[in-house]
Amino acid sequence: MSVRAPSIAVLGPGGVGGFVAAALARAGADVVVVAREPTAALIADSGLEVESFALKARFTARPASRAHLDTPADVLLIATKAGALSGALERVRAEPELVVPLLNGIEHMTLLRERFGLDRVAAGVIRIESDRPAPGRIVQMSPGVRIDLAADRPQPGSRLPALAAALEAAGLTARVQESERQVLWSKLARLAALSLTTSASDRPLGFVRSDPRWRSALDAAVTETVAVANADGAQLRALDTLAELDSAHAQLGSSMQRDIRARREPELDALAGAVLRAAGRHGLRCPTVTWLAEGVAQRAGLDWTAA
Repeated sequence: MSVRAPSIAVLGPGGVGGFVAAALARAGADVVVVAREPTAALIADSGLEVESFALKARFTARPASRAHLDTPADVLLIATKAGALSGALERVRAEPELVVPLLNGIEHMTLLRERFGLDRVAAGVIRIESDRPAPGRIVQMSPGVRIDLAADRPQPGSRLPALAAALEAAGLTARVQESERQVLWSKLARLAALSLTTSASDRPLGFVRSDPRWRSALDAAVTETVAVANADGAQLRALDTLAELDSAHAQLGSSMQRDIRARREPELDALAGAVLRAAGRHGLRCPTVTWLAEGVAQRAGLDWTAA
C-alpha cells in the first residue's frame, strides 16, 4: 500500500530550511515556507535560488511562502536557529499533525512539546553543510545530506515513514531510527566538537586534525561529550564519532565559525551549553568543552556561561 505524500511546512528558510524546502519543491512536494514578511515576499516573487553539491544542480525552486502558517500542514519542519525558535513559533497559528525540528542541540525538544504536546513532536537531525549568503539564495556544500528521524512515542513515530519517503524523493537520505536520544546525541557529540574546535581556532577541520594541540582538544571534546550522552541515555562510542570527523573533508568548517566571521551570534549555548548543563545534571565534568566554549565566547565577544 502506498503512503500518501504529506503536506510540509518549513519554518525558517536559512541554509538548512531553505535548502530542504527548495529540494522538496523541486521534487513536486506540497511545501510552504514560513518566514518573516520580507523574506516570504522575496520567495513569492523570486523563489529560492540554490546551488547544491549534493544534488549536483543549480536551480530555482518556487515553493509557496507565507508570513504565518494559518492552515494545518501534515508536517512542520522547524529549521530556525535555536535562539530564534521562540519568536519564530509565533508565526505558527495552525496545529500541524507532526512537528520535526532540525535544530542543533537537544533542549529545544522540551520547548516544542510544551507548545505542541507530547504526541505531535518527533526528533530530527540533519547532517549538512549549507549557508544562506543572502535571503533567497542557498549554497549547499557537503557531498551528501542526511536526515535522521526518531520518535519514542508511537503516534508521531507512525507518521515518520511518509516524511522520510518525501525527503528521499527529493534526493536526500532519510532514516527512521528507534531512539530520540540516540539521534539527538549522535549529532551533538560530533557537532559540538567540530564547531568548538573550528571556531576557537578559526581554522578548518583538516588543520584541527593535523595540529597536535587542536587534535588533542578535538579528541577530548568528543570523549567528554560522549560520556555525557551515554549518561543521558544514548549509546555512543567516542571512536565512532571521531571516525566520522576523520573521514570528513579537510576544508570542513562549521556554521558557528561562519556566524562568528559574519558577526552573527553563534549557537554556543545550544551546543556547548547543552552539553555542560547535561553534564552538571549527571555529575560529570567537561574541562575541554568548557575551555573551548570560553575561547569561542571570547572570539565572538560574548559574555557567556552555561547557566
